Amino acid sequence: MPGTFGRVVLASNNAGKLREFEALLGAAGIELIAQGQLGVTEAEEPHATFIENALAKARHAAQSTGLPSLADDSGLCVRALGGAPGVYSARFAQAPGGEKSDAANNARLMDELRGVADRHAYYYCVLVLMRHADDPEPLVAEGRWHGEILDAPRGANGFGYDPHFFVPALGASAAELEPAVKNTHSHRALALRAMLARLMEA
Repeated sequence: MPGTFGRVVLASNNAGKLREFEALLGAAGIELIAQGQLGVTEAEEPHATFIENALAKARHAAQSTGLPSLADDSGLCVRALGGAPGVYSARFAQAPGGEKSDAANNARLMDELRGVADRHAYYYCVLVLMRHADDPEPLVAEGRWHGEILDAPRGANGFGYDPHFFVPALGASAAELEPAVKNTHSHRALALRAMLARLMEA
C-alpha cells in the first residue's frame, strides 16, 4: 500500500516539481522530502533516454539517504524537431552556448520553430520509485500530455515551457491553468496516477 512507504526522498531540487508531487502523493500518505533538504547533490544525467536518467537519479538519492526514492525525468518533445528538446529540455539553451534558464530555453525553442507550421508536441514524464538503492524491481510509470506550441507565451503559472504549451482540450496554455487543474491533466499527474496504481498492485 502507498502509506507503507512513509517518507520518500524526491530526487530533485525543482520546487515546481515538488509542489506538484506533494499535491498528488500527499493524499496517498506518502511524505515527500526534497533531496536538497537532506544534503543530497544533484545526480548526473548523462543518458540519452528518460528512463536511464530517472533510474540514475533515483539510485543516487536512495544511496545517499537510505530512504526509498522517487525520481522523474521529463521533457518537452516537439514533433517537428524530431522529439527535441526531449531529455535536454532543462538545458536546451546551453547546447549552443546559452544559459540554463526557462527564459533561455523558451527563446531557443521559438528560434528553432520559426517558420515551422507543425506545432504538435507533448510533455513526457517517466517516474521511477526505488525501495532501496539496490532494488532489482523498481516501479516505473509514464505519462504523456499532448498539446501545441504557441509563438507568444500565455499565463503566469507553471514553469519550464508551460507558457508556450497550449492544450486544445482545455483551451488554455499550461501556464494559464490553476495548479489544481494542471495537477489533474499533466504528464506528471498521469504518470503519478499510474504509479499509485502500481503501488496498490504491489
